[in-house]
Amino acid sequence: MPIGPARMPLMEHLGELRMRLVRIVVCLLVAICIFYLATPTIMEFLTLPISDFIDGGLIALDPFEAFAVRFTVALWASIVACAPVILWQLLAFFLPALKPSERKWFIPTFAAAVALFIFGTVFCYLIILHPAFQWLTDQAAGMMTIDARANSYIDIIIKFELAFGFAFELPLIVFYLVIFDIVPYKKLRGMWREIYVGLLILCAVVTPDASPVTMILMFAAMAVLYEGSLLLARVALARRIKRQNERLAAEEAENEEMMEEFRELRARRQASDD
Repeated sequence: MPIGPARMPLMEHLGELRMRLVRIVVCLLVAICIFYLATPTIMEFLTLPISDFIDGGLIALDPFEAFAVRFTVALWASIVACAPVILWQLLAFFLPALKPSERKWFIPTFAAAVALFIFGTVFCYLIILHPAFQWLTDQAAGMMTIDARANSYIDIIIKFELAFGFAFELPLIVFYLVIFDIVPYKKLRGMWREIYVGLLILCAVVTPDASPVTMILMFAAMAVLYEGSLLLARVALARRIKRQNERLAAEEAENEEMMEEFRELRARRQASDD
């Protein structure tokens, strides 16, 4: 798909944006029509990890709920399937604003973002959904009977998949914090305690079930991804990290020199006052 020139009049930029949005909408509409017909198969696949907690199948309380659930499943399946097209159209619109040295990261960023999102959803599907629903259904033990409402169950599954899909973009964020020198590698490495606490809080917020099991599993996955991304950055950006460390060392030495001069000046002032 073509990428526009860096400099265009405002109306041409708006025209290009409209063209890319139209492509996204058309792609989604076609995908929704296809996935709407395939919704029974998709729902069977989505609920496979939690089949132990669905007795007699999913329940819809009225015809409108059945339609709403089917359309919701088709919509989210279309968004996931069209994610490469959506990301490409959005990134390609902003690409001309980047410098030539920054454009070389466009394709790797695009590929990594899609791969990490898919990896996060697969991890959630295979590892998270079953223990999460087990914890949720256990809360009703001896007190309530749970009806497997299609609307609620599908909504929870989609929230889980999206939460883990976006959470697994962490390595990309860390990599670009280092490469664009927003946060130096040395600081990211040295602030691991604060970052781990932040990841714990993030996991507690984004997990839909507020389950300690789900939160710990997500935190463990994100901690591994964080450490892996730092290792990748250290290997791939060794020269850049070396320059960052040299600059930080120079800044620390300059600050120390200024503090030493300040202490000497204060000592002289105190001596003259005495």
